[in-house]
Amino acid sequence: MYNCLMYSNELIKGTLKTIILKLLQDSGRMYGYEITQRVKSLTDDKINLTEGALYPTLHKLQAESLITSEQEIFNGRKRKYYSITETGQANATARAEEFISFTKTMFAIIKPQLTK
Repeated sequence: MYNCLMYSNELIKGTLKTIILKLLQDSGRMYGYEITQRVKSLTDDKINLTEGALYPTLHKLQAESLITSEQEIFNGRKRKYYSITETGQANATARAEEFISFTKTMFAIIKPQLTK
């Protein structure tokens, strides 16, 4: 489902919605392949999202009204663009803050001598 050289699938699965929402929050609108390539680029190829991971998550986010989609013709082919909603904006910010807090908490557990 996820092609990841450095991180377990569990970690990626647990953060995929946050990743997608944050990318859309920062970029405005993106299409699926663009999302996969941006993640790959930002992580120096450490996280490679597959279609089997990305599209079900995009559909869930859309069902939750956190993103919307629209199709356009680009070079004679249909391309589906995803955009974040106002509710999605707030959700993306909350998820990012929660993840940062969680990461700090985990760091305190794993390397307590460095967090004092």
